[in-house]
Amino acid sequence: MGLPLKIEHKFGVAVPPEIAWQVISDLESWKDWNPLYPEASGRLAIGEALTLTLQLPGGKPETLRPVVVDWVPQMQLVWRLKLSGGLLRTVRYFEIEAVNEDRACIIEHGEQFEGLAASFIPKALRRQIKAGFIQLSEAMQSEMLRRHGVSGS
Repeated sequence: MGLPLKIEHKFGVAVPPEIAWQVISDLESWKDWNPLYPEASGRLAIGEALTLTLQLPGGKPETLRPVVVDWVPQMQLVWRLKLSGGLLRTVRYFEIEAVNEDRACIIEHGEQFEGLAASFIPKALRRQIKAGFIQLSEAMQSEMLRRHGVSGS
C-alpha cells in the first residue's frame, strides 16, 4: 500500500474564530461564495452524511456524500469519504487556529488521500486539487472579511 497523499492550503485572516466558524459551518450559504463546493447541504453532527457538489477548476461537477467524523465549533470540521469501493479514502479537514487574542486566525484546510488508489492520483489532478484549495482559501477569506464588516482583501 502506498503512502498517504496530503494536499493542503493555509492562510491568515483578521477575523475572530467565531466569524471563521460561521463561514465554514454555514453549509447552506456555500452556494453564495464557495467556488470549490458550490452546493452543500447536511447537518454537522458526527456520523451525519453531507451532500456536496465538488467543482475543481476546469473539471466537471461531481456529487460527493462524505460523512462527518469530527467537528468542534470555532476549531475544526472533518469529514471522511470512500471512493472506488474503498480503494481510495479521503479525510477532508478545516481547522481554525486563534491568534492575536482571538482577533485573528489561521485557517488550514486540506485533504489526505489514503488506500491503494492514493498513489495513482495523477500529478495533473493533484495540481487541480491544489488550485481548487487556493481558490477556496481566497473565497473563504473574502467571505470572512465581508461577514466581519471589512472590505475584501
